[in-house]
Amino acid sequence: MVEIKKILIAHDGFESAGKAYLYALDLAGKYGAELLVLAVASPPEFAEDVETEAVLENAQEHYDQLFVSLKAQAAIAGLEPRCEVVVGHPAEQIIYRAEQEDIDLIVMGHRGKTFLQRWLLGSVTKRVISYAHCAVMVIR
Repeated sequence: MVEIKKILIAHDGFESAGKAYLYALDLAGKYGAELLVLAVASPPEFAEDVETEAVLENAQEHYDQLFVSLKAQAAIAGLEPRCEVVVGHPAEQIIYRAEQEDIDLIVMGHRGKTFLQRWLLGSVTKRVISYAHCAVMVIR
């Protein structure tokens, strides 16, 4: 029998992440699992410290507002997710937190990029699937 005690939902604010969040809520309710909502803020690569700080502050404010609505959705389902914003490369941070928190399942959305963009840049989802220690559910 599959046992799911902890679910990490990677949320970037896009529509596919919203769909993935609904799946994660449903699964958390069915399995009685803890739910961690993780948003990753990526600092600009070659920015000055002042620019980086401003970008990260804006990201924190953006995600804090998003978390209010996500927590409200969860409350309707009788759940209380833990919401966090971390800084770094999205795939690395998702994998790191999943290991650190002993997550059983990562749920994430699939962002629709062109074939060329996926080939050139790689995909956060693809990297998470390749390197995560646990199951990964991708929602389209």
